[in-house]
Amino acid sequence: MLQRLVLPMILAAGFLAGPPAAPAQAAPPSAVPADCPRPRLALPPIPMDLRDGTLVIVALGSSSTEGAGASGPHAAYPYRLEAMLRRALPGVALRVINAGRSGETSEDMLARLDRDVLAHEPDLVIWQAGGNEVLRGRTVESFLDVMRTGLTRLRAAGVGVVLMDNQRAPRLDSVPLAARMDHAMEVLSAETGVPLFARSRLMRAWRAEGVAPGDVLAPDQLHHNDRGYACLAEALAKALVDAALPAPSRDFAAR
Repeated sequence: MLQRLVLPMILAAGFLAGPPAAPAQAAPPSAVPADCPRPRLALPPIPMDLRDGTLVIVALGSSSTEGAGASGPHAAYPYRLEAMLRRALPGVALRVINAGRSGETSEDMLARLDRDVLAHEPDLVIWQAGGNEVLRGRTVESFLDVMRTGLTRLRAAGVGVVLMDNQRAPRLDSVPLAARMDHAMEVLSAETGVPLFARSRLMRAWRAEGVAPGDVLAPDQLHHNDRGYACLAEALAKALVDAALPAPSRDFAAR
């Protein structure tokens, strides 16, 4: 039986042998190359209680959580994350709920926190935010105020949280505010002790390994394509599982 697990957020090499298998009840994702780059990144540990054999994760965010740019809902990162975690944790009844909504700011997400997040009684919330604030010219200060309020509410409900910053994409990178917003997420993480899954850092590492933006981004030059979402989900799934199971017990290989 699974006991209380402390899952260090560690991204290491040698994770997947192939693309994730989709749950049987949904259409399989389109074929995505399995050669995702795997840079080494480390983040703080996240305590998660799996003693009852269940795990509910809510992915809260905007369009890059909902799956804009993908070939369909089945290719969004929350769907892929669930498929990978199901394979890695066969003894756990788990769900990853996609609560991403295109065009939303952190303020919009906060307004639906009770209905779309806490109503599911999640064990963990992965909160991606900040991109639409950049595109709309919102202030970093107002963003941080909203995020602090949301994190306080989630913690009061006993929910674990992982922050996720934004993708490296031409339409974001061309806005000077983007770098400040990424830094704001780092400040928020340090201030609150909430781990940050640094997608911006991950994607910079991808580029350093020779991955061109067009390999992981949709033609809109903003959102991920299927491969980008698959590689993102792979990195996140590995981070959540690495310390949960001994290496011989992990199974992420395609079947």
